Amino acid sequence: MHDVFVYGTLKRGFPNFDAGGMQDARFIGRYQSLEPFPLVIGGRWFTPYMIDEPGTGHRVRGELFEVNDSLLSRLDAFESVHLPDGYHRRSIRIEAEDNGESRPAWAYLRDRAKIDGIHTEPLTEYPLDPRYILPSDRRRST
Repeated sequence: MHDVFVYGTLKRGFPNFDAGGMQDARFIGRYQSLEPFPLVIGGRWFTPYMIDEPGTGHRVRGELFEVNDSLLSRLDAFESVHLPDGYHRRSIRIEAEDNGESRPAWAYLRDRAKIDGIHTEPLTEYPLDPRYILPSDRRRST
């Protein structure tokens, strides 16, 4: 089993929760990154990106889930880790919001150079941006 920290559209109640397979994961709780990272909205689809620049930005708030090998592979595909301009998965340290418990978890991060335009200053938490375009609607928006 694997711990996965999600901070954007894969969170409960957000538009990619089902598409990403998160309904098959076990919710553990609300967590935040121990180190600050820039969490921004960027690109033509107004996507949330946690940029792989630890030590800058804010401690990012999100949710921790436990996933099996199959769902981790599905998330890797959903986040396009196999593509040169996709996210990459790396282990970061996170802390429970309710009791301060610290642990490692996988997170999907993006390199700043792979983001085509950043539309916000760094955020602490991703609120659903009304400009966000679902993957299923992107072909119609090109």
